[in-house]
Amino acid sequence: MSVSEIAQITHTSKATVSRFFRQLGYANHQDVKDELRSARQNGYPIGESHQNNDYITQELQRIRQTWDNVDPNDINELIESITQSSRVTLIGFRNSYPVALHFRQQLLQVRGKVRLLPNPGQTLGEELEDIAEDELVIIVAFRRRPKIVKHLIEKIPTQQLVLMADPSAQIYQDQVKQLFICQLGQELPLDSYSAPMSVISVVCNQILNSDSHNGKDRIKAISKLYKDLDELE
Repeated sequence: MSVSEIAQITHTSKATVSRFFRQLGYANHQDVKDELRSARQNGYPIGESHQNNDYITQELQRIRQTWDNVDPNDINELIESITQSSRVTLIGFRNSYPVALHFRQQLLQVRGKVRLLPNPGQTLGEELEDIAEDELVIIVAFRRRPKIVKHLIEKIPTQQLVLMADPSAQIYQDQVKQLFICQLGQELPLDSYSAPMSVISVVCNQILNSDSHNGKDRIKAISKLYKDLDELE
């Protein structure tokens, strides 16, 4: 809100509002807004007051902004890395964990030997020691990342590491083989994960449609097991 709007709803004056912010230790009202915006950019759940409730348009904008900055060659390189690796390890924490879990479930449709870390209640040291030289590690690490992400990036060989994250992770650009930046938005209190889900969908579908990959045979075999085990309706 502007100073005038705050004064109106609190039945005071603009001068009173300005004095209030100075008493809180800020130079002016704009400093307060800048601090709140900075906190939201870092993932703190703060909602901004705005009149635009067209959520579908906002979601599409996040997806479009993400894809505008993705080079098709990078997608092809990631697909090649996924299909050629002996195993794919996905790592995610906090809100990034369900995104990594979804990525794993999609990849399992098109290739074998895909695992998700960390396992519930377990440490990572044993798992990292087990990473092979021809293994691909994909870390999903959106804002408000735990500090261990930085240590993982330092420990895993650069040529084996792909990072999917928000723009704040660009500081790791030189420490990973590939960096995929996804827009999460900041106009709402909570982050949106439509953009990373879109990237995952495109990658996995292109793997399945690739002539050089036998994903369709795997799909048939899995479907037969579904039927044999009577797992699906």
